[in-house]
Amino acid sequence: MFLVLGSMFALGENGDRRDLRGDRIDRHQDRRDIRADRRDIRQDRRQLHKALQRGNYKKAHQIRRDMRHDQRDVRSDRRDLVRDRRDIRHDRRDIRHDRRG
Repeated sequence: MFLVLGSMFALGENGDRRDLRGDRIDRHQDRRDIRADRRDIRQDRRQLHKALQRGNYKKAHQIRRDMRHDQRDVRSDRRDLVRDRRDIRHDRRDIRHDRRG
């Protein structure tokens, strides 16, 4: 019986640790995506300014559409970051709880 309980404890904690590791990787990828999208938005702003100066309104419309898409991606990645932080907090709590028994 002790063997079964010990193995259940070990499996539970390993699963929580795997979850924790996965959430940390997701958080890192979300941060990287946000940086890339912000970089794209800055570049789009420069292109938009040039297009408007030259009177190329069709190009300006396309750039604005691309900027809105990038901004949506940033908002989505931020929401993912919040979820990942919450999941990390819960996984850490579960690991502490499993250690206490």
